[in-house]
Amino acid sequence: MAESNDAGRAAGEARAAREARRARVVVVGSANMDLVATTPTLPKPGETVLGRDFATIPGGKGANQAAAAARAGARCGFIGAVGSDGYGPALRGALEQSGVDVAGIRSVPGSSGVALIAVDDQGENTIVVVPGANASVTDLTDADRAAIAAADVLLIQLEVPLTAVSAALRAARDAGTFTVLNAAPAQPLPADLLAGVDLLVVNEVEAATLAGTAGAAGALETLLAQAPRVVLTLGAKGARYADRDGVRLEAPAPVITAVDTTAAGDAFGGALAVAWAERRPTAEALRWACAAGAVAAQRAGASESLPHRGEINQLYEVTYL
Repeated sequence: MAESNDAGRAAGEARAAREARRARVVVVGSANMDLVATTPTLPKPGETVLGRDFATIPGGKGANQAAAAARAGARCGFIGAVGSDGYGPALRGALEQSGVDVAGIRSVPGSSGVALIAVDDQGENTIVVVPGANASVTDLTDADRAAIAAADVLLIQLEVPLTAVSAALRAARDAGTFTVLNAAPAQPLPADLLAGVDLLVVNEVEAATLAGTAGAAGALETLLAQAPRVVLTLGAKGARYADRDGVRLEAPAPVITAVDTTAAGDAFGGALAVAWAERRPTAEALRWACAAGAVAAQRAGASESLPHRGEINQLYEVTYL
């Protein structure tokens, strides 16, 4: 009984320490306005289906993951671009509302990024992204590099040009900032870019693309030749972790009824970055990120569905403790 009390007290002290010190996360990535249509079934190629509802929702993988990290408890800054259209101020304002530092957002002439999203009654989706202003993010400013150097974790995706991805990874490596790459959307990546990644996060499609395999089976081990730590997300089945030290972990996902999986992966990525910045044990970080993704999947929309820290903690405790 004494040992049990000691363990509980230690866990409580660890949580108190995390709450007292807010992790610092910087996200370099895309900001898009999501144009979302709901429909009973997703259209097949050449097919037209009748939609039910339509909404305009701030999104983009970078902005979503920044909002997710801020809501999960981090001091989070975002580096990216918006256009001179009406969507630009809305995208900036949505990030500010989530608690994200938007000093790193530049405004450029032309359209902001947009994503055309269809969601069916099973919560599955199809997405077409038009980069817009995101395509202008080709390099970093001195202020951007300073923000990365001051962070615990750099979180980055592939919806901005690879030149910016590479520059951000170099800046983080030079400063000793831990790097997390969510390799989405899936595309082959040069070896010198991957050399700057400390933790690679991929779903099954992305894993197969990067590993050069026909499927995700065996891709996790193959990817360890490209990055020292890999997380493979498996949707409703949870996530797997592997590293070059031989550690292999699995985290089952909480059992939920999915409404919209659009931002579940972004909620997972943002929460994982926060957990890593807080120096949580790897198994705990993986499960906490799964809980964040599961909360998001129970709600419609992208940025609107991203959970706050208390919601993640609640589902994490119910599921895993």
